Amino acid sequence: MNHNQTDKRRRSIRLSHYDYGRCAAYFVTICVRDRVSLFGRIVGSEICLNELGRLVSSEWRCTPDVRPNVELDEFVVMPNHFHAMVALESSRRGVLHTPSKKFHSPSQTLGAIIRGFKAATTKGINEVRQTPGAAVWQRNYYERVLRNENDLARIRQYVVNNPLQWALDRENPERGVYQYAPTDGIEEIFGGMRP
Repeated sequence: MNHNQTDKRRRSIRLSHYDYGRCAAYFVTICVRDRVSLFGRIVGSEICLNELGRLVSSEWRCTPDVRPNVELDEFVVMPNHFHAMVALESSRRGVLHTPSKKFHSPSQTLGAIIRGFKAATTKGINEVRQTPGAAVWQRNYYERVLRNENDLARIRQYVVNNPLQWALDRENPERGVYQYAPTDGIEEIFGGMRP
């Protein structure tokens, strides 16, 4: 392998040997490319979604229609990122053999869910902005397997309160990117790493 090929490989942030298609609950964070505030703004302690933010919210709500093994929990669309809790109800994999006129995704893993969501929202956003082919999301996403009821409760609280924490968020462009700010709790959730 030459030097250029080595540089292009990325270290996986997924748990090695973990089956992301198994029944489990997950917390996911997806960031907008270059962390641009694309989906709206925070006014006081509430998110005011613009057309693109409403598109992201609507598309997420449709996820169980396309992927019948998915159960949605709390989620929030923020100006430049998206947090969601999602549970996979069964490990049905491969092609769905149930005849239906409605589209159902063949793959039922967490990665497939996020990939499909990012693709659908990118297409819709680019249609609205008339920017065909433009990247909307960062290449990857962050996830945490929710292992117990304490995890579920703590993450639900974090997601629900996320707009309240915007003033403390290092990703808030009004504060300056990566500027010191008191923690909003996300580093603790992702084991010391900030999405």
